[in-house]
Amino acid sequence: MNKSFLNKKVEAIEVKQKPISKLLAEMGNTAYQGRKLGEAVDVWENMIKERDLTIVLGLSGSMSTAGQWKIVNWLIEKRFIDVIVSTGANVSEDIIEAMGFSYWQGSHIVNDQELLKEDLNRYYDVYGKETDYRQMEDLLTKFILTLKTDFQYSSAEFFYLFGNFLANKSVNSIVAVAAKNKVPIFSPAMTDSAYGEAFLMAKNQGHSVILDSVKEFDQFVSIGEKTKDVGVIYIGGGVPKDLTQLIAISVSPRTEDKGVPGRDGHLRKSLQEYYYPHKYAIQITTDSPQWGGLSGCTLEEAISWGKIDSLGKRAVCYCDATIALPLITHALNERVMSRVQPADLSWLFKSIL
Repeated sequence: MNKSFLNKKVEAIEVKQKPISKLLAEMGNTAYQGRKLGEAVDVWENMIKERDLTIVLGLSGSMSTAGQWKIVNWLIEKRFIDVIVSTGANVSEDIIEAMGFSYWQGSHIVNDQELLKEDLNRYYDVYGKETDYRQMEDLLTKFILTLKTDFQYSSAEFFYLFGNFLANKSVNSIVAVAAKNKVPIFSPAMTDSAYGEAFLMAKNQGHSVILDSVKEFDQFVSIGEKTKDVGVIYIGGGVPKDLTQLIAISVSPRTEDKGVPGRDGHLRKSLQEYYYPHKYAIQITTDSPQWGGLSGCTLEEAISWGKIDSLGKRAVCYCDATIALPLITHALNERVMSRVQPADLSWLFKSIL
């Protein structure tokens, strides 16, 4: 028998009082997605402890309505992440609670026509008041009316200014906490949310603001020129995942294929272009790879693109993020007191300071 297949035993979990970090470490010695959840904690912990590493969080879906937004705030404050790439929903719907309103536990088995009559919006098993949503949109519109109409904003610049605006009103949402800690937020599809409606509401008042997606992409990819390595954490997939993956390969066209000084790049044989695979990667997803979509595609598939380092540390856990994210972050809270040297990305805001 080839003994190389039998290197580590499965260790059965014994039930007794223990901290979450200990439980997840034990789960890492079991199997299936429990093992992957334990491995994800280990990979994230390694990211935090490594110097000269930029950690990017890709946040998809509508996690804020599901009670997860304060976890993101904690990750920002601890500087366990350096950059956020998010859907517009995650960084708008949290503002509702930060303003003092609420979401309500409901049921996915309900007469949705009755909810419509009551002006209630359903997020699977959560209800939100349309009136609260509109209050949030009105707040977004008030901020947009303060912006210049002759300046082209990237989403990172927009959110930094908006975060300061919210902080001054004691609305401690993700955007506000990120601005305070100078953690940039990119949202390339931000108009696919309440922001889109708020832009229209401001436009109706004669105030049209310009978002520059090319400027945004240029700023985002330039992060790859100012760091030694990148670690990524994907909560779901979609646009946040795809944009983040591009840091690894889009630096080359930005630099006209000259490479990045100080980075250990790889040169494609058929083309004179460099790629810089992400050293660490975690993905928490419920999507499957066999449908060919990015949200379900494995990190191994990304190796073929030069986006993930085949020799780096990675973990994919097929699990609902509302289960995985609270467990992982509580384990990190027990294992890691602080991050020694988080990435400084404040240079992204120079043009608006």
